[in-house]
Amino acid sequence: MKITSTSRQTARLKAVPSRPGPAVSRRCPKIVLAMLPLVFLLSCSKNSGEKEAAVPVQVVTVQKETIQRTVTAEAILFPLQQAAITPKISAPVKAFYIKRGSHVHKGQLLAVLENSDLAAAAQENQGSYDQAQAAYATTTVSDLPQAIQKAQLDTQAAKQLFAAQQKIFNSRQDLVQQGAMPRKELDQAGVDLTNARNQYEIAQKRLDALMAGGKQQQLKSAAGQLESAKGKYLGAAAQLSYSEIRSPIDGVVVDRPLNPGEMAAAGTPLLTVMDVSQVIARAHIPQPEAALLKVGDKATITVPGEDNPVEGKITVVSPALDPNSTTVEIWVQAKNSDQRLKPGTSVRLAMLAQTIPDALVIPATALLTGQDGTTSVMQVSADSHAHQKNVKVGIRQGDEVQVIEGLQAGDHIVASGAYGLPDNTWIKAESPAAGPGAVQGAGLGEDKSGKPDEK
Repeated sequence: MKITSTSRQTARLKAVPSRPGPAVSRRCPKIVLAMLPLVFLLSCSKNSGEKEAAVPVQVVTVQKETIQRTVTAEAILFPLQQAAITPKISAPVKAFYIKRGSHVHKGQLLAVLENSDLAAAAQENQGSYDQAQAAYATTTVSDLPQAIQKAQLDTQAAKQLFAAQQKIFNSRQDLVQQGAMPRKELDQAGVDLTNARNQYEIAQKRLDALMAGGKQQQLKSAAGQLESAKGKYLGAAAQLSYSEIRSPIDGVVVDRPLNPGEMAAAGTPLLTVMDVSQVIARAHIPQPEAALLKVGDKATITVPGEDNPVEGKITVVSPALDPNSTTVEIWVQAKNSDQRLKPGTSVRLAMLAQTIPDALVIPATALLTGQDGTTSVMQVSADSHAHQKNVKVGIRQGDEVQVIEGLQAGDHIVASGAYGLPDNTWIKAESPAAGPGAVQGAGLGEDKSGKPDEK
């Protein structure tokens, strides 16, 4: 109907005389203004019959890969061992045998304090100890005291007398039985035998008492003197040993605040030794992430300014929460043979919590998140149209995301350019600059003219 109206208006224009005149000049502006909307409508009608241009996007193929769940955290490096060596006595420093940066071994002599008085006291107590040892040896191997000797002699004499009276009694008993001796002689021999037996028993008991009491007390006295002397000697020797400063661990001397001749105070660190052959990165992470980790899991330590991370493993997962931060402390231990990891450095940990083989993986840029939290992707159909597809995701690893539900291996999705893309949009596939699963070629389901295949 619009085209017919335009034809009639054109016919009326042709009927107007072509001779110039004031009337025609006055009508030209009105005619031109009336024709502009008609020309615009004709142009729109012509464009509506053409195909919509394809939207260029990057398309990738959903593939199966091994993906890992990692827990990252900031940490501080600590040495494997550290010893702040403090002397137990106050004395001037006599000599140092090391300097800062020296490598030392366990038990190595590092410094000596002034110890002349201590050495003299130790020597004196050693003499007293040696004397007590000699006295104890003399007491244990010397003859018995006179009382014990007399008791032994009396017991021996009583025993002999008892044996003699026993023989007399036996002989007289035989004679009485034969009738060669009167009965009263046998009775007298029995009385003498009884007296001799009693004397022997009394002497033996006295000797046993002396041996059990006097000798034991004498030995106790000698042993007590020996122990007392030994204790004094050991105490003096310990005081002397405190003047010798030795390293309790293998490591490197990192601090030596004093110089020879200066006073070393008891309880104040004189030397600090660190074992930096290995380092421990200590981090505090939230409890849900800590629940994914266990002792022995692999980890890496990234140091600022270093290109290559250092491999390590988890050695401690604290069983309790830090009451101040309500986090869990994690220790990652790593070798430091070249000593490029310095204690006190702030580093970043990446701890391997889970490995999933044959997982469906897509680029993180392909994932769309709705306002309600749902996740989706733009799946590419065979006719090069993008359709929104809801998916359920799992773990993330860098720029990759695991898809648990919604896609299959081999599906094509929009990797970049899906944001704001309407559903069922005709797209033109372009391969990403690099990356697995890239689709090569101009597009999916296109003919040589660049239009979608409408078969």
